[in-house]
Order: sequence, then C-alpha cells, then structure tokens
Amino acid sequence: MGNCVSDVKGGKQGVGGGGAQGVGGGAEGKNDAVDFFFRAQGHLATQIQLSLSASKLLDCDILSKSDPMAVVYEKQRDGTLLEVGRTEVIMNNLNPTWIQKINMTYQFELLQPLVFHIYDVDSKYNNVPVKALKLKDQDFLGEANCVLSEIVTKQNRLLTLNLRNRYESGSKNFGTLTIHAEEPVVSRNAVELTLRCTNLENKGIFSKSDPFLRISRIVEAGGSVPICKTEVAKNNVIPIWKPLCLSIEQYVNKDNPLIIECFDFKINGNHVLIGKLQTTVAELQNLHNANAGANFISPPSGFRKQEKLLKTQLFVEEFFEKELFSFLDYISSGFELNFMVAVDFTGSNGNPQYPSSLHYIDPSGNLNSYQRAIKEVGEVIQFYDYDRCFPAWGFGGMTYTGAVSHCFNLSGSSSSSEVQGVEGIMNAYSSALHSVTLSGPTLFSHVINNAARIAAESLKNHHNKYFVLLIITDGVLTDLQETKDAIVMASDLPLSILVIGVGNADFTQMEILDADNGQRLESSTGRVAARDIVQFVPMREVLGGQVAVVQAMLEELPWQFLSYMRSRNIKPLNVPPPSTAPTRPC
Repeated sequence: MGNCVSDVKGGKQGVGGGGAQGVGGGAEGKNDAVDFFFRAQGHLATQIQLSLSASKLLDCDILSKSDPMAVVYEKQRDGTLLEVGRTEVIMNNLNPTWIQKINMTYQFELLQPLVFHIYDVDSKYNNVPVKALKLKDQDFLGEANCVLSEIVTKQNRLLTLNLRNRYESGSKNFGTLTIHAEEPVVSRNAVELTLRCTNLENKGIFSKSDPFLRISRIVEAGGSVPICKTEVAKNNVIPIWKPLCLSIEQYVNKDNPLIIECFDFKINGNHVLIGKLQTTVAELQNLHNANAGANFISPPSGFRKQEKLLKTQLFVEEFFEKELFSFLDYISSGFELNFMVAVDFTGSNGNPQYPSSLHYIDPSGNLNSYQRAIKEVGEVIQFYDYDRCFPAWGFGGMTYTGAVSHCFNLSGSSSSSEVQGVEGIMNAYSSALHSVTLSGPTLFSHVINNAARIAAESLKNHHNKYFVLLIITDGVLTDLQETKDAIVMASDLPLSILVIGVGNADFTQMEILDADNGQRLESSTGRVAARDIVQFVPMREVLGGQVAVVQAMLEELPWQFLSYMRSRNIKPLNVPPPSTAPTRPC
C-alpha cells in the first residue's frame, strides 16, 4: 500500500496496509491451507475495490466541522450486518474523499446487499486506530444502502446515493455518498519514489510551511482518485519525504496521468494548496534519470484567471522498480508459519478449582478463555506448519522444582517444549494446571526472548520459516521496559507476537506494545523497532460480537510476514531472477 498517511492526527499519522492476497505459483509439497484456498475458488468471484467519497454531510461539531469515517457492511441472509471494512478518519471536512479502499469479492451468482454508515468521530479518539473505534461512541451522520451489482453495472461503475437517518423519515438532507468500484490489476509491479521539493513557497505566518504531498490518479470517467499521501514535513521549505511505494494497482500503468498536489498542513483540516502538477510514473522516472525538476503551477484564483508557473520544483531523489509478492506466493512455495504459545499461570487468574477462575476446566466441556484462544488461533495456523510440533510454555507459575519460572515447558518435560498439534497444547495446558502452582509476577520478556532465540537459530539453516508466538494473559505487566527491549530486539527476526487479554484487567500496557498508533516501540537504549510485530486483542471486546477472536487476532499477521520478507529482499522459492532494472524490497 505504501507509506500513505491518514487524516488521523490531522494528517500527520502514518497508516499501515495489508498485503495483497493473491494466488501464487505451484506449491512444492502438500499444504492443507493452500489446498483449501484453491478448492474454495470453484465459484465465479472477482476481487474489487470500493472508493468512497461524500458531500454535504451534516456538521455535528460546534467549533469545527465533522471528522467523518465510513463503515461498510454486507447484509447477511438473516438480516445481520457483517462489517467489510472502514475508511480512515478525515478531519474537519463535510465533503471527504477517503483514500482507504474497501476490498470485496464480487460474486455474479449472489445478491450482495451493502449498507454504508457514516460517523463523525469524536476528536478525543484521534489517537485511536480506526479498527479499534467503538461506533456507539461516535455521532451517526447517515446511512445508505444498495446492492453491489447496482454499482458494477453502472456506467463507469460509479453510483451516488442519498444518505438518510435510520431513525427518522422525511425530506431532511443528510448529504450524498458516492461509490466507485474498480477491479484491481493483477500484477506484482511497483515503484518506490523518494520525492523532494525546492523553492517551496512559505505559507506560514510565524513559521515555515508544513508541506505534504497528495498523489491522485486521473480516471477515465473524469476527475481523480487519491491514492497516496506523504507525511507532513514540519517547518520545512526544502522537504525530502520518506519513500513511497506505489503498486501498479494504484497507478495502473506508467503512462496513466497523475496529479501531485503540495499542501501546507493546517490542524483544522483546511490545508492550503501551494501548487500542483500533472505527470506520470514514466515522467517521474525520466526526472530521476535526468536529475531534473518539474515546476508546480498555481491554479487560477481570485482575479487571476490563468495558471501561474511557480519556482517550486519537484525532484525524484530515488526511483526503484520492484516486484511485490503476495502472502500466498510465499506460502504456496514452501514457506511456513511455526506456531508457539505461552500461557499465564499467575495468581490473579484465580484458583483453577473454582468456577470463578479464568483457568477453571468446566466438566461439561465449555472452554475457558485460555482454551478458546489456543483452539481458535491454533486451528488456523496449524495448516501452515508442516510438522505441527508446537513449542508450548507457561510463565508466572511455581513448577515441580519449587521455584517460580517465567518460561517453563507446559509438557512437563525438562528437555523439550514441543507438543503435537493443537490437541497436544490443550492436553499439556490442562495437565499443567494440576502440577503447577499459580504465582507471579507477570513477565513477558522471558518467553519473548526464548521465542526470539528459536527464530534466530532457524536463520542459520532456513529462510523459509516465520514464527508466531501467541501469549495469553490476564494481568498487568511488571516488566514493561524489559518487554519493550525484548520486542525491539526481536523486530529484526522472522517473528510476530500475538497477545490475547482475558478477564477484566486494565490492558493499557498491551495497547502500548501494539504499535497501531503509528509510533514504533523504543528500547531503553534508544533503539527503535525495525517493524511492528505485536498484535493485541482483548477477548472481552470480541466475545459476543460479530468479529471472531481469531479474525481480530490474525488480521495483521500476513502484512507483518510480508514486511519482514520484503525488508530482507527474501523472495518466494523457485522465483525466476528479476529483470536488469534496479530493484529493492518495498
């Protein structure tokens, strides 16, 4: 997706993207998950992306304009709404054009009713990732619905709907919602650009401009669709922005016209246009090769009826062509996800003999939260691990040695931590409850360091193994800084850490470890994490909801996997060598 920027924090916060989930080449060896994927493709299905924009939305704010976000649902046969995706939040804007696309599978043989909800997000949630926003806490701006086939059968696949209030009837105007459907181009091609400007016009009064770039693609129907933004370069009139990675799905082809606009960032959302230019990816490549700049123009305004050529120039510092491989490209060529689990045995869980305990084993067969987390996550990941031998640990408990251990083998063996399959983890966990005394405190660093050691050892012989550590806990960390240090050290390794919080503890610390706010973790020595490797989900927020624990838990895993492979320029197995064009990982 590239280093795009949302309008959370007024446009300054970066957002991550998910890896495209295409189908790779022929697998070597059997993989049940890939087999299942191919079997599921028996019906006619096309991947499409929905781009959303709105106009004349209700203004629910007093001192500023609404901060709108769109949520898309697919209506199920029983009338329930299944959330498909959310856009980013755009601040102070009643006519938003969202960059975040909504990915859907269009099936010709099915009627697919869609429901669109627009919300005004309260400014106090500006630092909260959109996926974590509780919709009941936001102001409802309007609703629209249609059938997916209505969009794709329209000329230019463009449909505009009137928004309405679901609780009121009448002629009150709630604005309109426009949906544009596109079928992504199936290609691995991408380019990485590093852009800079010179002679930037200063729009600030008491300081220099805070510029950022917005790149849009001109579409055949007329107008443009925004595809990416840079970060804001604060107080800078000769900015060099961080590299952008644009896939061919975004720019379509090298000769497709693009609009690059330079804005001076304003916290109220009324960003000031400094200048713009029309170009193509091919022209940007030529600028790089010639070490030349392209002048921005200032559109007509006020009494000036003609465009004005500005001294401000755009330069392309770096230009690289890339191949982007999908998650299934790797999995189907023999890459593995190796599953590991660590279970909290601290005293705060309660005596396992009593039904009030989080570790209580119900004789009727109802799973406790620990069992449910192991089963749901393990049953998905097990298909990607060929031998299904999983390291399983406990922490915070007093073992048969008479001492508290913060990383002991659930199996009871002193020599091996591995058990066979998900059922093996479940049996080892149940058995450990009879031999381990709950104690404390709650420390993560030991199990993370142990998982990191295994991942590091694997690199000596293999580059096709990626490790997934599931930590299930009920408590508040007492080694937060040591845990941060361990995560930062592990961020260079093929490892992701999934944390499920059970019970009703305050899990604020876990949110810190999960870098969904765009701020990477920093160690006690000042080292910054190479990438985000932690995903945290509190089980109480998904129990009884429409999103399964496993879905919430694993949604970032493919992207974390891809971010590691791309950062190391590791390609799927048996991939032919690239062309002579310069390349680097995205």
